[in-house]
Amino acid sequence: MTTKALTFPRLFPRPKAEWGIWSWIGTVDHKRIGTLYGITAFIWFLIAGIEALLMRIQLSSAENTFVGPETYNQLFTMHGTTMVFLVIMPLSAAFFNWLIPLQIGARDVAFPRLNALSFWIFLIGSLLINAGWVTGDAPNGGWFGYAPNSGIDYNPGLGMTYWAIGLNLLGVASIAAGLNFIVTILNMRAPGMSMFKLPVFTWMTLITSILIVLAMPILAVAGIQLQTDRLYGTNFFNPLGGGDPVMWQHIFWLFGHPEVYILILPAMGIVSEVLPTFSRKPLFGYPFVVFAGIVIAFMGWFVWSHHMFTVGLGPAANSAFTISTMLIGVPTGIKIFNWIATMWRGNIRLNTAMLFSISFIAMFTIGGLSGIMHAAPTADAQQQDTYFIVAHFHYVLVGGSLLGIFSGIYYWWPKFTGWYLNEKLGIANWALMFIGFNIQFAPLHWVGLDGMPRRIYTYAENMGWEGTNLLASIGGFILGLGVLIFMINLVVSRIQKRVAPADPWDGRTLEWSTSSPPPPHDFDEIPQVEYRDDFWFKKYPETIAEYYGHGEHDQTVPSGAQVDDDTDEESMPVVSGGAYGHDAGEHGHDKIHLPDMSYYPIILAIGLGIFGIGFLTHWGVIIAGAPVFIWGLFGWSMEPVNDPETKTS
Repeated sequence: MTTKALTFPRLFPRPKAEWGIWSWIGTVDHKRIGTLYGITAFIWFLIAGIEALLMRIQLSSAENTFVGPETYNQLFTMHGTTMVFLVIMPLSAAFFNWLIPLQIGARDVAFPRLNALSFWIFLIGSLLINAGWVTGDAPNGGWFGYAPNSGIDYNPGLGMTYWAIGLNLLGVASIAAGLNFIVTILNMRAPGMSMFKLPVFTWMTLITSILIVLAMPILAVAGIQLQTDRLYGTNFFNPLGGGDPVMWQHIFWLFGHPEVYILILPAMGIVSEVLPTFSRKPLFGYPFVVFAGIVIAFMGWFVWSHHMFTVGLGPAANSAFTISTMLIGVPTGIKIFNWIATMWRGNIRLNTAMLFSISFIAMFTIGGLSGIMHAAPTADAQQQDTYFIVAHFHYVLVGGSLLGIFSGIYYWWPKFTGWYLNEKLGIANWALMFIGFNIQFAPLHWVGLDGMPRRIYTYAENMGWEGTNLLASIGGFILGLGVLIFMINLVVSRIQKRVAPADPWDGRTLEWSTSSPPPPHDFDEIPQVEYRDDFWFKKYPETIAEYYGHGEHDQTVPSGAQVDDDTDEESMPVVSGGAYGHDAGEHGHDKIHLPDMSYYPIILAIGLGIFGIGFLTHWGVIIAGAPVFIWGLFGWSMEPVNDPETKTS
């Protein structure tokens, strides 16, 4: 007796196309989803950059009327929101998607369709937040949406409602992705890959994902409360109705400071991969770097109120958060010293990726030092809500996160695409971004200490701030020119298409053991891992004794390992399409099971998006969106793993 699986009616067949737009809409391949995250985030990066340049034009001279106060409020709100939630987080997610299965020797993430769903919800949420630009009602209450200014009484338009609903959708996407990567890293590691054989980038992804899963629900609570205040007349943050606007600050910053480490830890992981490769040394103090990341994530929950030293919490609370804020600098310092020690006496190769990583260390150190200054409530009282704060967090998030991400782009681009980026244009890209960034944001420390408030759209001529602001505006355009050079580099390199081998940098981790770009199944054979930096020791078994001593590890030379002392690109160990040099097809990879493509993730995401639009417009829209949501939900639930006629591949 046989039973037939229940199926949900489809309006169109299961997607099977390998190329074209439908193959991208229905994809569940972690590499393609990573590409979708990266392209979408880069488009938002360009939009956020335009918003920043418009603000810098406005502030380049006193009493300027280039934009009005309302437009300026919308610009700084959407610039901050876009950079935090639509640029740095999804760019990190692009690296997570591309690299985690490759670094742990897996063929995909644990839940491929959930992975696709997270992207489509992110895309729809990002469009919803920015829809206010089209309707003329963009969010205008700052990227942290302080109550009661974000409430309906003081902000009667739809802008901050767009903001609250859009962020709630983005939170759903982030939590789905975070859970997926936690399960993937803990359960899908290659045989022999214990936790302390994981690459540092994988460790930072795991820690970041845990922070996302714990922190994003806090933002969701705040967003739902703000949404109900604005739409249904509740009074969570309205003091006239018994609410407390300071409660918003507590909730938001309880999310907001772990969010800082959600933004910076992936870049720290990238730098921890780039430096050993181009120093031709293993990472110095690997356990300390890993534990420092864990401690940073743990302590990040105990420092949120240093954003609130001027609220009036009292000396006891201020003292507690002063101590915790100073202490969190210790694990960060450990990482910095370990990165420097990694380069010490190394055979350093100063290419574009390495220059971005070294710049990350320098800029993040400056941002960290100015952050420690804020740990003192007396100093913070002067610096609070001035351009000193703007300078500080840009040194952390642009000089830190963004430079680290650009380092990762240049480092892994050959793996992602199979061809190199132009190195000369890359150096120009780095130099312009580095110089422009410092010209733009270093002077803001001085003008901030001189008392210039943040979030003002103009200033009087007699304040003495004109020269500093003009210099900062010039720096902003130099930084923008650096980004333009990067875009030119993409086009020129695509035309030149200098083909990269599987292991172009003589890498240390498993992603370099498969072809560039990797095949759909990642590995012909799942790797068998014996060491940390296992791929390195497979190539150079004679170095095992150097790193592990002359004990039992010295005798465990992997069978079939390749030895090649020449590190020139032309003579790198040959690795093609599989684990440790096995040729593609040798193991019958047409029998490897891969998850099927599916349209249901995008259908379900569209249903959620319609719900969001309904909250903004009319309850009838929510009812109209329910069939789409139910169709996506039940269709996903009942979709078979493989159609009988479909060959697994």
